[in-house]
Amino acid sequence: MLIDVHAHFYHPASARPDWAERNASRLAAGDRIGIRWHVASILGSWGRTSPTYFPSPADVTAGNDALRQLAAQHPDRIKGYVCVNPNFTAHAEAEIDRGLAAGMIGIKLAASRRADDPLLDPIAELARRHGVPILHHIWQHRRRDWPGQEASDAVELGRLARRHREVPFLLAHLGGGGDWLHTLPAIRDLPNVFVDLSGSGVDAGMLEAALAAVGVDRLLWGADLTLCTGWGKLRYLERILGEPDLDRVRWRNAAGIFPRGVFE
Repeated sequence: MLIDVHAHFYHPASARPDWAERNASRLAAGDRIGIRWHVASILGSWGRTSPTYFPSPADVTAGNDALRQLAAQHPDRIKGYVCVNPNFTAHAEAEIDRGLAAGMIGIKLAASRRADDPLLDPIAELARRHGVPILHHIWQHRRRDWPGQEASDAVELGRLARRHREVPFLLAHLGGGGDWLHTLPAIRDLPNVFVDLSGSGVDAGMLEAALAAVGVDRLLWGADLTLCTGWGKLRYLERILGEPDLDRVRWRNAAGIFPRGVFE
């Protein structure tokens, strides 16, 4: 069993004309790697009709609808996060209720608002009520603001996690760029924050440092957009972990934070 907790797909309204080919190639590459479940999100129109990290309500709904349609076409391979923009509170709450009722299994927050902003509290409360995790886009040690993003780092996500200790938070893409050595101490003592190992970074010592900081029970395997580097990290984990611990990172930890029974 292998669960990719951080996957993405495209749809016809996105900016890529080759969206269908890219979706098919992800599934094909996932088969070669051994991915059983892609837990995925679609971020609105991916910037075509509203900003990727500040999608309009209409684009949020269209992206979530497209992901549910894709999951319906591949019911034994794809599960979905409900992507929302918390700046539109009423729409975000309605979208979460609608998506989870239709079978989606988590919530995706991109970079539409800082992770410690009070606007995220209603989203986290809905996650607690429904018993689903939140995957939050993170920069590892945010030193400045980035154009088009309200990007946060582990310190800010930690503030939200302390306010909502019953909610599992997935800290996105430890290998996604930035100073991961700053990230790990910031979440060491937050048991409801799990480290998503995805991202294109494959720095020497990163996986060992993550294991030392949070332990094997809080690591989750994922790939994000770069399946090749996700595969590389998986092969490395196979060399440094024994079978029981490797199973935890491959799928057991994920199965423990998503709703019971969603991964057959």
